[in-house]
Amino acid sequence: QVHLVESGGGLVQAGGSLRLSCAASGSISSLNAMGWYRQGPGKQRELVAVITSGGSTHYGDSVKGRFTISRDNNKNTVALQMNSLKPEDTAVYYCNLDSISGLRSWGQGTQVTVSS
Repeated sequence: QVHLVESGGGLVQAGGSLRLSCAASGSISSLNAMGWYRQGPGKQRELVAVITSGGSTHYGDSVKGRFTISRDNNKNTVALQMNSLKPEDTAVYYCNLDSISGLRSWGQGTQVTVSS
C-alpha cells in the first residue's frame, strides 16, 4: 500500500507561479515513476509530467517549457514547479506513483486555480 499526500495548490494570477509537492509513504519500490496528472472542469484526467526513479522525464505538450518536475528518491517526494501559469491550467492536480509491480497509486488531489 502506498499513500500519497499533495500540497501547494492555491489561487494565482495568470503569469504567476506555484510549486506542488507530493510525499509518498508505505511500501515503495525503489524502481518507480512518480508524476502529476490533472483534471480540469468537464475534462478528462491528463498527464502533466512524470519522472522515473532514474531521472528521466516526460511532459504533456501543453506544459512543456513552463513546468518542471523533480524528485528526491531518498525522501520519496516529487515536486512540480509551475511557471507562466495560464487560466487553462486550472484543474485538480493529482500526484501519481506507478511501481514496477504494476501498482498505481493516487493522491487525493490539490486544486490549482489560475485567474485571468
